[in-house]
Formats: sequence, C-alpha cells, structure tokens
Amino acid sequence: MTRRAHGEAMSWTKDLEEQLPGGEEHRAHGERDGEAASAALLAQHKAEEARGSEVVDPYGASRQAMPRPSEQVSSLNASLFVLGWLINNIGVTLLNKAAFQFVKFPYPYTLSAVHMACNTIGTLVYFGVFSEERKKRKNLGIDGQRRILAFSLIFAANIAIGNASLKYVSVNFNQVMRSLVPGVVMVIGSQFFGKSHSADRKRTLVPVIIGVMLACFGEMHFSYLGFFVTCFCVLLAAAKVVLSNVMLTGEFKLGPLDLLSRMCPLAFVEIITVAFLNGELAALAADWPELSQSKAIPVVLISGIASFTLNITSFYANKMTSALTLSVAANAKQVLMIVIATIVFGTPMNAVNGVGTMIVLAGSAWYSQVSLAESNASEPGKQRG
Repeated sequence: MTRRAHGEAMSWTKDLEEQLPGGEEHRAHGERDGEAASAALLAQHKAEEARGSEVVDPYGASRQAMPRPSEQVSSLNASLFVLGWLINNIGVTLLNKAAFQFVKFPYPYTLSAVHMACNTIGTLVYFGVFSEERKKRKNLGIDGQRRILAFSLIFAANIAIGNASLKYVSVNFNQVMRSLVPGVVMVIGSQFFGKSHSADRKRTLVPVIIGVMLACFGEMHFSYLGFFVTCFCVLLAAAKVVLSNVMLTGEFKLGPLDLLSRMCPLAFVEIITVAFLNGELAALAADWPELSQSKAIPVVLISGIASFTLNITSFYANKMTSALTLSVAANAKQVLMIVIATIVFGTPMNAVNGVGTMIVLAGSAWYSQVSLAESNASEPGKQRG
C-alpha cells in the first residue's frame, strides 16, 4: 500500500467512525486502549530493568538469566569474607590457647591488652585509608561518651576473662560452655530490657543445657576454678552481646568499626591497668629475657593481628551475606574448633563428653534455625542469600 493510499484509508475510516452512532466514543475508547497498552509495555520494560537477572520472553514466560559478572564477583567476595571469618575465629582461639600451653606465655591480661592495641591501630589505619568511612563517624555528646566508657568496662572484662578462661580449661570445654550464651542473652533481655521470646526459641535451650551438663562430666580437663571463670566469661559475653546491640541499633546507631574504634583504646587502658595492679607486668618484665628469645612474642603478635582481622571479616561477612550463611558458618566453626583442639592439644574426651558435645551442637543448630525463621517472618524480603 502506498503512503497516499494509506492516508486516504485512514481518513475514510475516521469519517466512517464519525458517521456511525457512537463513532466518536469508539475512537476515544481506542485511543485510551492504546495509551493503556503503551503504559503497560513501559511498566513491563521498567520491571525487566529492575529485575536485571530475570529475562521475560514475548509469551509472558520468564526464565532465569545467567548471573552477571558483577554478581559473580560479589558472591565470590562474600564467600571469601565468610571463609576469612571462619579461619580467623578458629585461629584466634587456637593461638590464644597455644600462647598459654605451648610457648609458655601465662599472661592473659597482657595478651588481651595486645589484642586491644592491635585493634586500636587497625581501626586508625582503616579510617585513615577510607576517608569516606571516617566522615560517617558520629559525634557523641557527654551522655554518649559516658555510655561508651561504661560499655568499655564490660567489653574489656569479656575479652580479658575470656582469654583467662583458656588458661584454666580446654578449648573444647570453653566452646561447649559458650553455647549457653544465647540463653543468658534471653534472660538479660527479658529481665532488664523487657524483651519477650517465643516458646520455640526457649525450647531450643533445653538440649543445649542437657548437652553442657553431659559435656562437663568426666575427663574434659574440668576444674572448679576453670568452671567458675568460664561461667563468668559466658555472663560477660552475653552482656556484651546485649549492650553491643543497644549501641549499634539503639539511640546512637554506631557503625561496628566506629564502635570498635571507640572501645578498644579505653579497653586497652583498663586491661593494662589490671595487668599492672595484679603484678602481671612485673612478672612479664622479669621473664622478658627468656620470652624475647622464644616463639611467644610472634605468637602473641599474630594473635593480636588476627583479632583485628576477625573483627573486619565479621563485619563484612555480616554485611555481604545472610543470617542463614553466618548461622551455618558458626555451627561449622564449633564443630571444627572441637575437632581441631582435640587433635592439637590432646584433650581427652570420653563417650559421655562426646555425646554431650554432639547434643550441644545439635541444640545450637536448632536455635539458629528457629531464630532465623522468626527473623524472616518478622522482616520478609530482607534476607540475603
């Protein structure tokens, strides 16, 4: 059809519509239908752009496209940070225990002070390199500074007592006892902050408690002093979890590394003061000629550096992955820690200890699953893969 013939046909059709009853109305409906169709196509195009990874074919069927290179790199980075967190978590505990048992560095408070010094230097370097992150730091008033100081006491005590507990008990016993932390967090949250917890979550603590009782029975390097120190460590760890949540999500909403940079210098001063008052620094000075010639100093320094990289990998792993990923990694860490510690440190474990440990691990996995399910139910669409 020529352009002229096409134009005449369109003109004839328009005249016919005007002559027929309701012709104007028919044409108006047609124009509105055309506009609606155009709007629908535009909306579909925008939806396809927003989805990015999903392709829609002409017949309305959708199929999953190949992952983009940027998505593959992001997934690889997330996996590397989770792996780094897992290695650092196991490494710090094993290095601390090795410092006490293998290289004869019986100074838990000095070890903790080294950790705080490494974290202080690490955060200074981090905010020095990443200037944009430094600009995001918040200015706290007098009330905020007081809360930071109060929290630093709990923070320092948790680290110092936690390291000290490894001097008196096995890594296995320490890990099993730390499985009680979620239960203590529940108690503190309900008693002091008015938080409520579901019956399902409370039920998950039953196998954990039973498993801990079995794991503590018999030959797992048990001592009453180590038991009470570890119990105090569990209480401090739970308090630190609750107060960290308050500082990170409450009134101040500090970033994790921002909070760390404020806590570590104060914790260093507090811990080193305790080391001085209880005579640990004097004993360290007396042993220094011998220690300086041993492997103790490199082990302690590597442990301090690993404690900072643990905080970095923990922050980014939490940012780049999901709660499910970290829950699985945490459960894997517990199993690996117990297996490795049993082999490396020769920790004896009888059948009752073994059964109790497995019950604790199963209970911890159940708790993680229930906690994640409740989190997904309350915040749909926020979980990452």
